[in-house]
Amino acid sequence: MLEARTACSGATGRNGGHTKAASYRAFLDNVRDQGEMEAAKIARFEYNCMKAVHAFARQHSLDCDSWEGDTVDIIYDQGQWIQAKKAVFEIKRILGDDDPAAQYKFHNSSQTKEKYLVSDALGAVSYEAGSISAYKFVIGILELALKGGLNLQTETLVSSITRSGSDRHGWVVETPRGCVRAERVVMATNGYTAYLYPPVRGIIVPLRGTVAAQRPGCGMPEEGLKTTYSFIYGNGYEYMTFRPAGSKFAGDLVIGGCSTKAPKEGLYEWGTTDDTTMDPEIGQYVRDSAAEYFGPQWGEDHPEGRTRKQWTGIMGYSSQGFPLVGPVPGEPNLWIAASFQGSGMILCLHTAQALITMINGQDDAHFNEWFPQPYRMSEDRLKQKFKGRLHEKAPMDFKGHSQP
Repeated sequence: MLEARTACSGATGRNGGHTKAASYRAFLDNVRDQGEMEAAKIARFEYNCMKAVHAFARQHSLDCDSWEGDTVDIIYDQGQWIQAKKAVFEIKRILGDDDPAAQYKFHNSSQTKEKYLVSDALGAVSYEAGSISAYKFVIGILELALKGGLNLQTETLVSSITRSGSDRHGWVVETPRGCVRAERVVMATNGYTAYLYPPVRGIIVPLRGTVAAQRPGCGMPEEGLKTTYSFIYGNGYEYMTFRPAGSKFAGDLVIGGCSTKAPKEGLYEWGTTDDTTMDPEIGQYVRDSAAEYFGPQWGEDHPEGRTRKQWTGIMGYSSQGFPLVGPVPGEPNLWIAASFQGSGMILCLHTAQALITMINGQDDAHFNEWFPQPYRMSEDRLKQKFKGRLHEKAPMDFKGHSQP
């Protein structure tokens, strides 16, 4: 395994660790574009992967601040509220009322204010989710893998991947430390993939995200928050987790998103691969957003200051809003697992399982029962150029079944 910087120093170690599927948010689009069967498969895949992350942490006793509970989506936009109602109705109809991936509860405006301490929302949707230290989780997996024989080389930037001239099915991986020859190569490079494999330029597009860790205001509950949050408005959203009891800086809030609040809706953050800098306007909005959402409930800032730390990370997005997983067309023994849409916490673990299943030649009918077909790498997907982030603006013209 070749890592350009230190272990888990990229986007995985920088994200807020929100194990939250929010499958209803994309469900109407998935039904329209992929059909009911695949839409249901995607929702179950996301939910099951979310559960599997925490189960894996328990099974292997990983010290990674794993917390399981509920999350809430606070909705401020009428279009998003209407879409949420339609989507939950459809997901329950298609998956069934008792399916674990279809359990959502609505709260009206007054209930939302009383239970979730925010004002001016149209309502809220609550459901099962969790949080985890993504850095600690992945470092724990790497330690297990090293014990099992993994050869991990950090500070080893890959500059190119080319076919071996002596072996049609072999590959040469170039690094400043020398060449590695391999029969098989897997690109798990997410937003940086186009640098190594130019044919996915415009297919997988990087996006810089901004995150802040904050001390809660003096008016917030002393015992801490009991749920994670997303704050959803007309053209975007923020997400917020909290540091669970027993973890370092317990009670702190971790909030991310906000790029659409920048000029031109943060268009210039697309295509950016520099995670050492931060857009000042987005950074300021992230620092201010939690206090603004909670309003008077926030109170005065903590005596030691509101923001403990702030940083950025690079995500990878595709035109359809799905990962690209499997063999790269026309490139024998070159594989890919990338483009996780900022949702790697509820995609990566089972995507890795799926990729290994494919590599081992076990891509059979049983496999297709649980792995979504839209996630597969294909010739067709290499033709689908990215045009913009999906699922943020609520479509108002969905022709579905009767609303509840």
